[in-house]
Amino acid sequence: MASAPGQNDASIWKRCSTCRGPIDFGETYYVCSVSTCNRKRTTYRFCTVECWEEHLPLMRHREAWAVEEQAPTQQDWAAQSSDAARPKSSPPVEAARAEPAEPPAVTVRDASAPRRRIRVGSAPRPAAKEPEEVLVVVSRLKNFVRERFGMNTSDAVMDELSSHLRSVCRRAVENARSEGRKTLMDRDFEFLRRR
Repeated sequence: MASAPGQNDASIWKRCSTCRGPIDFGETYYVCSVSTCNRKRTTYRFCTVECWEEHLPLMRHREAWAVEEQAPTQQDWAAQSSDAARPKSSPPVEAARAEPAEPPAVTVRDASAPRRRIRVGSAPRPAAKEPEEVLVVVSRLKNFVRERFGMNTSDAVMDELSSHLRSVCRRAVENARSEGRKTLMDRDFEFLRRR
């Protein structure tokens, strides 16, 4: 059976866990901040923040953000692979007792490529104090849920929905600002339709 095009391409470091697009050597990619997404056997890597966002509904993280990383260069990756393939020999017991073990080498990140955390979702930002007022019409929402689904609605739902609306509006405002506009428009919420 023929492999997918570019599957064994030597210029590709890894593939995006969502769209299966290539992540080239030395390119910026994203990982999830949640430790269970970064286990040795199940490391998720994403080519864009949008691809990272698509895994959120499946994983059901309470609070997560995308962490920007830099793929190794082809030479660094070849060196890492050859070190991993080399068999490890254990030193004699006497030698291990006589000489103190050297601390492991620490890889220092380049100062010109700092690590960034990109938050998406309803996580509160400590710097800005937002008003805690309810942004939905409580009676209309309760009537809708009762008539449509035959259920009552707790008052705590209004706080959660208001928090979600603030988060969605914050992201839409950033989209409008990036286009140099001072008016929020329906196209700024395009990210909601992509889910």
